[in-house]
Amino acid sequence: MTAKKSKKKKKDANALPYRPCVGAALFNAKGKVWVGRRIPKSDESVRNFWQMPQGGIDKGEDPRKAVVRELLEETGIDQVEFLAETSDWLTYDLPDHLRGVSWGGKYRGQKQKWFALRYLGKDGDFNLEHHGKPEFSEWRWVTLSELPEIIVPFKRDVYSMIVNEFSHIPERITRSS
Repeated sequence: MTAKKSKKKKKDANALPYRPCVGAALFNAKGKVWVGRRIPKSDESVRNFWQMPQGGIDKGEDPRKAVVRELLEETGIDQVEFLAETSDWLTYDLPDHLRGVSWGGKYRGQKQKWFALRYLGKDGDFNLEHHGKPEFSEWRWVTLSELPEIIVPFKRDVYSMIVNEFSHIPERITRSS
């Protein structure tokens, strides 16, 4: 491929839209947040990173319904109480080698609406194989402040914003429990 064609491909990938998405910051009664270890699809650069449940919004779907659907698909649970949501949509770009490739090459990254949710069930209710094709190999509870350190590097800015917006949630939960 010539340098000219390579440059054009990158420019085209940068002009792609963001994929509409929701994310769940799922808090337990101790104020810790749920994370799962991603099962890498094809990109080895995302191996050994954790993330909170997230996924695309179906056409015409309400973001609140989408986040509960995504939680059920990825974790097998839907017993939650809505606590807060990010004040705005948060965006991230995929790294150059994935931009214009992931999600069928239709998107440059994601724009996400994040929700803080209180988990109302028991740890034994989680079922990572609920949807048949697991996205996570294991899960655990972590402090909110740990999130940016354990997430794939290209999502760290978004996770730092989530930590800032939801920083009051852990104390609010532990005070009310």
